[in-house]
Amino acid sequence: MEEGKRQRQVASALQEEMNDIFRRLNLNMIDGGMVSISSIKVTPDLLEARIYISLFQVKDQKAVMKTIEKRAWEIKKELADRVKHSLRRIPVLHFYLDDTLDYVFKMEEVFKKLKEEKKSPDSETPSSETA
Repeated sequence: MEEGKRQRQVASALQEEMNDIFRRLNLNMIDGGMVSISSIKVTPDLLEARIYISLFQVKDQKAVMKTIEKRAWEIKKELADRVKHSLRRIPVLHFYLDDTLDYVFKMEEVFKKLKEEKKSPDSETPSSETA
């Protein structure tokens, strides 16, 4: 089902505020890596927000996600203070790991290997013909 206009507006506003909250609470740099909010999806009733977290060069992803979950009450309190005049109810926040970057890097590696394998047989063929 397609997202409604109000869902997109609320998700956009939440993402802007959440990015600022993460910077303010020093959650954008954890464990020597960068933490960012890649996207937010809001349910049609606007009561739940699924927040997708992207981690870059983080050693222990599970530990970072646990840290964010532990501070979820603090994040929600800060968010409530910021959007209380524009939303009737503050959505329940659910944090998910967005592994899109990992998937992209893996796919790039696969394409690189395929390209190298494709070059290898071509370079061997002319040398075997000359021998």
